[in-house]
Amino acid sequence: ESTMMTDLMESNEDGIATLTMNRPAARNALTPQMMAGLREALPRLAADPDVRVVVLTGAGGAFCSGGDVKGFADRASSNDVEENYECKVHDLRQRMDISRVLHEMPKPTLAVIPGPAAGAGLSLALACDLRIVAQDAKLTTAFSRVGLSGDFGGSYFLTYLVGAAKARELYFTGSIVTGSEALELGMVNRVVSAEVLHDEALTYARELCALPTIAVGYMKKNLNAALRGSLADVLDSEATHMIRTFGTSDHRSAARSFVEKKTPVFHGR
Repeated sequence: ESTMMTDLMESNEDGIATLTMNRPAARNALTPQMMAGLREALPRLAADPDVRVVVLTGAGGAFCSGGDVKGFADRASSNDVEENYECKVHDLRQRMDISRVLHEMPKPTLAVIPGPAAGAGLSLALACDLRIVAQDAKLTTAFSRVGLSGDFGGSYFLTYLVGAAKARELYFTGSIVTGSEALELGMVNRVVSAEVLHDEALTYARELCALPTIAVGYMKKNLNAALRGSLADVLDSEATHMIRTFGTSDHRSAARSFVEKKTPVFHGR
């Protein structure tokens, strides 16, 4: 089944939920409607036991070119910069929760990047667990080029992915890296040619879908604790989640398969 909203398409097939940012003429620049759609869809998909992987991508050969710079220009000329400062911060912070949900939801998230990922668009890709990218796709933080400091968590994710000095360089300069360069930097997980991206991404999503979903969700909690916490915090997290996953039917059936020298089949239960 596939639902059509103007700016965001959603499809769900065999446990793979795909959200497609759909403004190809604007390289899928974010609109309020698109962000509202993501804010509604992501927690719902996170809570749906039949969804075992969430894919985020863009239509028409782009991923997402970030904020609507034309909209910024209209706003900049309307002189309301000081007006409702606190309200604006609050509203932006709420929209940015999209990145937190991608990063924290208890199932794998995959960004499929066919072309440009810039600004907040790059941040959303970095918020996902894994990224597959076309080798010639152009990735850029972009913010410094329009005199902005950046949002949607990119500062956090990029620092952990490429290290502090490189993250600063990519933010300060807004320089463009290709998909191939992004792989060398550790920004992405897989690089393929644009021609095979669709097929390779589907294969990747199916691999993720076939994993023991509950265990992967707890792995994310452990790995996220490792970003923030002490060793003791991570050991606490690991112990709790290990005992929890011992209780899953995926573990029990896989343990039997191991003894019987069979390949386990996971059902995300």
